[in-house]
Amino acid sequence: MAISNFKHFITLLLLFLIPHCYSQQSFRPKALVVPVTKDASTLQYLTQIHQRTPLVPLNLVLDLGGQFLWVDCDRKYKSSTYRPARCRSAQCSLAGASGCGDCFSPPKPGCNNNTCSLIPDNTLSHTATTGELAQDLISVRSTNGFNPGRTVSVQRFLFTCAPSFLLRGLAKGTSGMAGLGRTKIALPSQFSSAFSFHKKFAVCLTSSGANGVVFFGDGPYVFLPNMELTSRSLTFTPLFINPVSTASAFSQGEPSAEYFIGVKSIKIDEKPVPVNATLLKIDRNGFGGTKISTVEPYTVLEDSIYKAVTGAFVKACAGRNIKRVGSVKPFENENVGWFIFGANSMVDVSDEVICLGVVNGGKNPRSAIVIGGYQLENNLLQFDLATSRLGFSSLLFGRQTTCGNFNFTTTA
Repeated sequence: MAISNFKHFITLLLLFLIPHCYSQQSFRPKALVVPVTKDASTLQYLTQIHQRTPLVPLNLVLDLGGQFLWVDCDRKYKSSTYRPARCRSAQCSLAGASGCGDCFSPPKPGCNNNTCSLIPDNTLSHTATTGELAQDLISVRSTNGFNPGRTVSVQRFLFTCAPSFLLRGLAKGTSGMAGLGRTKIALPSQFSSAFSFHKKFAVCLTSSGANGVVFFGDGPYVFLPNMELTSRSLTFTPLFINPVSTASAFSQGEPSAEYFIGVKSIKIDEKPVPVNATLLKIDRNGFGGTKISTVEPYTVLEDSIYKAVTGAFVKACAGRNIKRVGSVKPFENENVGWFIFGANSMVDVSDEVICLGVVNGGKNPRSAIVIGGYQLENNLLQFDLATSRLGFSSLLFGRQTTCGNFNFTTTA
């Protein structure tokens, strides 16, 4: 009788526990959210995610066009859920990692036999090396667009191990780079696949002490004091694929993971700036065109475009009796309009001097125009990977809010 009652108790206990466990696992977020801050000394944009078992917070440089997540595995990488990707596995195939190799040191994260590898790329120092492809647990916050919600995890998130020297040039305290580019193992693609939500993400950067934000998934994207942005709130333009990789090291025939838009003309004070239109198009060798970047702090222009833009700007300023001063480092060197207002075009360098926030990229750069982080700040940019288009809000000041106004107070 006692045994029968004990079995009945165990059965009831299991019936009580199973639905609870199932509900935890069955929760599917419609979107995810991570904070973004700006490092004052390097002007790099940083985000934080949690990785490994037990979880460890990782500060990472946000790389809009980065191919994947790469992390320093040399320094104290310990995790019970770390698994290297074995040669010819499905993980290697998904990542496009055809190389296969061994490690001649004792096994550890980043050094295992019979594993495939990728090429992690420090896009700030333009340094690249080989690194072991691996998978581990990643944990981030879900969101309803208004606040962060409950924490969710991806058990086998693919990333690449990198040696510590690849961190050179990155902001102090960072562990690697978070790539949001157009690859199957960049953060947007992996999160979308893991939780079956829309293959979209949105970036909203800020220069202030407040957190900016990256959303993975569709909107709404809500900013205090109750400004709700959806796809209907945005202006859209096509995204283009550069057929030649722009990474520091790549294989022949590999397209770029970065995001390009089709700029057709430039206007200052509503007046067209005369530029060489062929530079605005991507040629068959992958040169030219306009890309968007979070690793360039300011917009970079090809030499002739830079001279035309700054010349037109000086002329417009003269018409308003704005006095010109000497150059200040670093500034010495589809028919839709993306309006870049004063707040995104002018940089304060002293109490009395402001500079046009563009720099000279020299002659024959890889991309004719690189729209840098400063010009992106306080603009919501939505990247729709399924339809290959970019949605943008223009400066949020006109909507009485900023990118620093997402409410990071958790509801879970």
